[in-house]
Amino acid sequence: MNDDTWLWVAKGAGVIAGSAISLAYILPHGRREAATRFAVGVVCGMVFGGTAGLKVATELGIANAIGSIELMLMGSAAASLCAWWALGFIMRSFVQSWPLGKPQANEQENADER
Repeated sequence: MNDDTWLWVAKGAGVIAGSAISLAYILPHGRREAATRFAVGVVCGMVFGGTAGLKVATELGIANAIGSIELMLMGSAAASLCAWWALGFIMRSFVQSWPLGKPQANEQENADER
């Protein structure tokens, strides 16, 4: 196999490993949550695996010491593992602060008068 094939194999292995660890680390409440978390991990690992691997290797100072296959494996696993927590942080930080789910002042006053 050529190098491109090995990179895709490493990316796939990293994605599966990161998603599996994510499921095992904090057990999901049901099958739907498990499937959703696994799918989110796979997609994020595939999309951000190379970039995450490069960032981690650069921050650790090992970018020149490891090969591209190890870099892809590490990055895909890290991106896949962290995807669910990153989405949770975004949901808590931004979505819950939107006024869509909060009652308006007039609606609250009307409810108090009844």
